[in-house]
This record gives sequence, structure tokens and C-alpha cells, in this order.
Amino acid sequence: MSVIDRKYIKHIYLKISKKIKDFLLSEKSREFLIFLFFFLIAAGFWLLQTLNNDYEAEYSIPVRLKDVPNNVVLTSEPPSELRIRVKDKGTVLLNYMLGKSFFPVSLSFADYKGRGNHVRIYATEFERKILSQLSASSRLLSIKPDTLDYIYSTGKSKRVPVRFQGEVSAGAQYYVSDTLYKPDSVLVYAPKNILDTITTAFTQRMAYENISDTIRNQVALAYVKGAKFVPGAIELTFPVDIYTEKTVEVPLRGVNFPAGKVLRTFPSKVTVTFQVGLKRFRRIKASDFVINVSYEELLKLGSDKYTVKLKAIPHGVNQVRFTPEEVDFLIEQIPVPDEY
Repeated sequence: MSVIDRKYIKHIYLKISKKIKDFLLSEKSREFLIFLFFFLIAAGFWLLQTLNNDYEAEYSIPVRLKDVPNNVVLTSEPPSELRIRVKDKGTVLLNYMLGKSFFPVSLSFADYKGRGNHVRIYATEFERKILSQLSASSRLLSIKPDTLDYIYSTGKSKRVPVRFQGEVSAGAQYYVSDTLYKPDSVLVYAPKNILDTITTAFTQRMAYENISDTIRNQVALAYVKGAKFVPGAIELTFPVDIYTEKTVEVPLRGVNFPAGKVLRTFPSKVTVTFQVGLKRFRRIKASDFVINVSYEELLKLGSDKYTVKLKAIPHGVNQVRFTPEEVDFLIEQIPVPDEY
């Protein structure tokens, strides 16, 4: 910034400061500040007078059903909240709105166990829990809904494996090496006719795309009507590894050859190049690959060239290439020892 610019900014600042100072010291400024003072006092009195009147307001209170046994399956749950309408002075209602949070209306499953499988709880039974949270001056006008109800069944149980439901893909040069569940199985409770149809606990459908690092998430199990999974969520882990390239030499072996005949290939070994994750790099050996050439297959070729094909590929290996892709071969006759 140049010296001229600095002088200009300083000049503007001093000019504005002088105008503000002159205004505050002027007669008009004193009149304005006096007016503002009395206006604020009047507004305060008006607000207090207004809040001293009676008003009606609506609030929500959470509902919680607790102590539900594991073998109990809720086929219809109670509503998650109650809407209450309250009448009181504005100051009290403002306190409910700004400063007071209502505690949940807790219903203990054991308290209503003897009422059959369709439990109905009327407002008269939980109204006291609401009133205990209101001021003595407050009047409770209404509760909606005025009846809490739920339906349940008592189910048998069995253990089923957990399986991922969704799509997962790794970024370029990466791959998902495994899918890990913790726990890998859960208990499922349900009436017998439903329990017999459940063989697997699936996760909620998820999608992970182009991941390049290990993912670990808490995932809920998919809802099955009339059934209950314990636990209802599991820890899902996708370990991610990076691909690297490796080369091994694998021999070609003749199989099902009759006595006196052997396979000769040129070359006798092929170079196998493949991609494998860093974690498996040292564990993958040439012996993990199998190139078996059957006698019957060669007889059907009608030529002396064989296109290399793998009979076994280790888990976690892909992008397999051969050098050469074709080999020359011949079926050699060898002497058979005499049998005594």
C-alpha cells in the first residue's frame, strides 16, 4: 500500500469520526437518546403486561417403552411422542418453550404384561407423569393421542449369520480384501411360522463407491416384519488393500497319460504374471497355480500347439497373463519296464 493510499484512508477515518462525535454531542442526539430510553422502558412494560395474560400453547413429550424382553417382538409400536396443549400465563409458557425440556413418558413393559398381546394404555394412566412436569398454575387442556397402544408376540429364537446387503467398490489399483462382521451372527426372535423362513440377517442396504481405505461402520440390520434381531446392529468392516504385480514360473503337467507316453512342452514352464494385494504378496507361490494338460484334450486339438489355461487360481489374484500364451508340445513314447 502506497503512502498516498494510507493518507487518504486516515483522512476518511478522521472525517467519519468527527461526524459521529458532532452528532453525539448535538442537541438532536440528546433528544434521540432520551426518546430511545423511554421507548425501551415502554416496550419492556408492554412486554411484561402482555406475558402476564393467559395463552394456550402446544408441546411434544417423547414416549419410551422400556424393559422389553429379548423374546418379545413388537409388531406395532406405541407412538414416539405425545402432543399436549397447555394454558397458562405467557411467562410460564415462554419458560416451557425456551428453558424447560420435558422428560419422556416411560412405560415399563412389565407393568402391562397381563393385558394380553394388544396393550392399550389410556391417558388417565400416564396423565400424572405429564402433570408432574408442569407448573402448578398450568392447566392441561388435551393430550393427543389419548391412548397409547402396542401389539406384541412372544417368539422362539435361533442364531443366523449376518450378510452385507448392497454394493461396495474400490478405487483404481485398490480392492476390498474381505467383509468382516462383528458379531458375525445374531439371535432372531419371531413366531415359529416366521422364524422358519429366516435363514440370514441382512444389513440395511448400503453403497460404498471408489473406497481407497479401510471402512468401519455401525450398520443396522434390515427390518423383517414380525421378527426381532438381537443385537439390532453390527460393526461392518471392509479392509482395503492395494494391488501390486508379481511373476512366477509354472510347469505344465500331463495328466491321464497312458503307460509309455509322456508330455513334452517347449518351453516346459510358462511365466505367469498377475495382480495381488500387498498383504498376500509373499503368500502366493508358483505351486498355488496349476496347469494340467490332459491326454484326451491334446488328442482333440489336431495341432502341435497348446493354448495355456489355468486349472486353479489362488483367491485374491486377478489380471492373470501368460508368457507365452501358446506352447509347442509332443507326446513322447517311452519304454515300459517289463513286469515280472
